[in-house]
Amino acid sequence: MRLTLRVWRQPGPDAEGTMTAYDLDGLSPDMSFLEMLDTLNERLAGDDEEPVAFDHDCREGICGACGMVINGQAHGPEPTTACQLHLRHFADGDTVDVEPWRAAAFPVIKDLVVDRSAFDRIIGAGGYVTAPTGSAPEAHSTAVAKPTADAAFENAACIGCGACVAACPNGSAMLFTAAKVTHLNALPQGAPEREARVLDMVGTMDAEGFGGCTNAGECATACPKGIPLLSIARMNREFLRAARGGPGRGEG
Repeated sequence: MRLTLRVWRQPGPDAEGTMTAYDLDGLSPDMSFLEMLDTLNERLAGDDEEPVAFDHDCREGICGACGMVINGQAHGPEPTTACQLHLRHFADGDTVDVEPWRAAAFPVIKDLVVDRSAFDRIIGAGGYVTAPTGSAPEAHSTAVAKPTADAAFENAACIGCGACVAACPNGSAMLFTAAKVTHLNALPQGAPEREARVLDMVGTMDAEGFGGCTNAGECATACPKGIPLLSIARMNREFLRAARGGPGRGEG
């Protein structure tokens, strides 16, 4: 299998970047996208050229590190992470454009690597539970309605890859922030900090320079873990609830 890669090369944060073309032959359709980049980097290193910098870690689709834009789509043509995208989704002879996430809040560090520490600061603003809960309680000691538990688990699946931001025409982080807020606010352990959490996390998100949400829906389409667009509506409701002082605990 033969592909032409046009890869974004940028030596550093303040340097000019450009798309550089590389022809690769002898590729297997069963290769993952990152394995193909490994093959390219082996060739570049052998030719005493600078390898392409890209983020990766688990390569199992669970850490979110491997974010990149492939042919204009976050993570590529399949709703999965880049490490789980295989070359069989491309045709022999295709030209494939590979770029970093494009968002003001995700500045490029080098080549395909961007600084996603803004997500860490959003989490640091409220994505945790500080209420003392002691040791793990018996599973049936605190009743949680199944729809509530399902919503918490669904949103807890977010891996913080940033595809939602890269896919959004506004560079918004609403789906990411909504997933974290919904996950914790749905659970009894998150109730004591419910109002402060949503206000602080949304405030930090805005301060980090992410764009506003206009419900384009591209974020949910690009999300490899299927976080629903409904989560944003849930977070907006939580935000309005908290901004007006919040009803008494126990109200929905």
